[in-house]
Amino acid sequence: MHMPLRIQLVTALALLSTGTLAGAFGYGAANLVPTFDAVPLQMRLSFHARLMEMNGITMQGAMALSALSSATLAVMTRGTPRRLAGGAGLLALASFLITRLGNVPINGRIKEWAVTSAPLDHAEVLDRWEAFNHARTATAFAAFTLLILLALRRRGPDRAPNGPALEQ
Repeated sequence: MHMPLRIQLVTALALLSTGTLAGAFGYGAANLVPTFDAVPLQMRLSFHARLMEMNGITMQGAMALSALSSATLAVMTRGTPRRLAGGAGLLALASFLITRLGNVPINGRIKEWAVTSAPLDHAEVLDRWEAFNHARTATAFAAFTLLILLALRRRGPDRAPNGPALEQ
């Protein structure tokens, strides 16, 4: 049975937004965080504060679009696809909540430190920010993985691109 165009489009949007989210968080975890750790503290704080200002809208937008498109896909489907899409939506929501409740408050502190000075416990706070960053990266990658599984399942290895299952 052919998948309706509206489900194909929502699947594509969910894959695109969630893949973008996972990619952005993955890039940050693999490249930005180690760089933050390698430069002098004041440079890290200044760069981190400015980066978070730039990321505020784009990353929250990607998280929202990922969660909403996955949830929409869950509503539009049944059975295993619904569970996969729903799980992806919940994981994208988890990325958002980890960011809003974990990273964002620390970002506010980092912004203050960039114009003043870091307190004595700054290393512990920065380690906590990194732990939240790893958690939201993991949830974004897990969401993307579920959507990939959904897309592969919908097409299936034994299905023609636009037709029924192929004869074996």
